[in-house]
Amino acid sequence: RFRKMPVFGRTTIRRFSNNVSELKQLAAHNYEDILQCALVAFEGLLEAPHDEVVHDVLFSMAEWHALAKLRMHTEETLKALEDETVTLTTLLRKFVDITCAAFNASELPRERAARLRRAAKSGASNGSTTATDDSGAADSTPSAKAKVFNMNTYKVHALPDYPEAIREYGTMDSYTTMLVSLDSPLSFGPILTRFNRRRAHTRS
Repeated sequence: RFRKMPVFGRTTIRRFSNNVSELKQLAAHNYEDILQCALVAFEGLLEAPHDEVVHDVLFSMAEWHALAKLRMHTEETLKALEDETVTLTTLLRKFVDITCAAFNASELPRERAARLRRAAKSGASNGSTTATDDSGAADSTPSAKAKVFNMNTYKVHALPDYPEAIREYGTMDSYTTMLVSLDSPLSFGPILTRFNRRRAHTRS
């Protein structure tokens, strides 16, 4: 569903070239694009009441994000951000209590494979005789590791601090890491590919 989303503008919504669940080393604009398209992509995937719970969380996240990244703030907008923070954290707790409790989530196949490789590498470095290759580790671990949504993280804990930080240091466009990607909106993948081909042709 994400890959079917049309692009918008030059940097507002970029094309999803891969499955969202398989993306690695996400940049700030990747998270923003996913959030802006998530409401449509998630529509109808879950049964009631979970579909409504998820959509409420996604909508609140999108509204919080829009308020937090405003390039000009007043006391009214900061008060709106504080109110939306209360709404978002309340909805997150509801999401944990209702939706997360109803599903048994597990790690993705690539996450499981990476975990097994790390375990095998750690066993080999420690001189363990039980270290095996990936296939052997996979056979000894029949099921994927369970995954739970954890609200006890710094990112969630710091949400109420954003309004006061904006009052103290200014709007977030002054110090966000997205400035780098906005300054260089072009994708350097095709450019590097052409450069490497030209260099290989020159050497041959």
